[in-house]
Amino acid sequence: MSKYINALNQLSKAPKTWLITGVAGFIGSNLLEKLLKQDQWVIGLDNLTTGMASNLEVVQKCVSEKQWKRFSFIHGDVCNIEDCRAACKNVDYVLHQAALGSVPRSISDPLTTHDSNITGHLNMLVASREAGVESFTYAASSSTYGDHPQLPKIEDVIGEPLSPYAVTKLVNELYAKTFARNYAFKTIGLRYFNVFGKRQTPDSVYAAVIPTWIKNMITNQSVFINGDGETSRDFCFVDNVIQANILAATASEEAKNQVYNIAVGQRTSLNDLFQTLNQALNKFGICYEKQAIYRDFRDGDVLHSLADISKANRQLGYHPEFDLQNGIQLAMPWYVECLKSN
Repeated sequence: MSKYINALNQLSKAPKTWLITGVAGFIGSNLLEKLLKQDQWVIGLDNLTTGMASNLEVVQKCVSEKQWKRFSFIHGDVCNIEDCRAACKNVDYVLHQAALGSVPRSISDPLTTHDSNITGHLNMLVASREAGVESFTYAASSSTYGDHPQLPKIEDVIGEPLSPYAVTKLVNELYAKTFARNYAFKTIGLRYFNVFGKRQTPDSVYAAVIPTWIKNMITNQSVFINGDGETSRDFCFVDNVIQANILAATASEEAKNQVYNIAVGQRTSLNDLFQTLNQALNKFGICYEKQAIYRDFRDGDVLHSLADISKANRQLGYHPEFDLQNGIQLAMPWYVECLKSN
């Protein structure tokens, strides 16, 4: 039996109380759905700036009435320490997902990104430690690797950050280490690599590449590729991220005070991604006949990203169940239904 299946079975037998920050966001709402379906008690904290109440409404429809009653929502902000303290009361496990994503957004507005990602992270560490939570898992980022050229990316080898967003995520890891050293408060950081899946909004100037391209293909708009299209990413389906969070929250003490790559360990170029999405849409009768338009590289972007996931496999028991192709097949019906209805 895999560690993940065993963890789910143990949680079903002995439910815990979880706090998810950023619960109304893309990853947060997927975590909420999974935990409620496991009959867990969940507290959600979100200021609904980038998260959407509609995501919570969708989750409510995906679970039973009894399961939904196990969820409590706090409309609050991780930048407010008192909101964090209120949310952490009587919590067993914290999954800290709240952050302002997007490299371009951080370049255009570094102050807001700093407040959300650094002050918010520190507030959650302080409140969680004060509350005596059993485990604290936070969303780290592959952007921490910065300009280091080595592939695949190994947790102990990083370069210089290329954007304010990357700086905030590096500082998150430094604060986590400092709390372990000074307060014996151990955490686990999960360095996400290009996560995609249902409830990932395309309706933002800072939207990720997969929902943006799918939206443009469905609505017959132009698809723009930054650079020559040979830039590559390690795309990770959101269900893999859910697995990693649950494994991290329930991990042994020996596995804590570490960061782990959470990805698939496969590299896909943007040119190949364009073809993959086009082929997946064809199965829904959507034929995108335009050629992609190439333009300059974006400031702050890395050229290539590929994760070594052996550490997460070895110490957490992480085994990604879905590669890019499987994930797109599972997510595409949601994207099509969502975008056609708008």
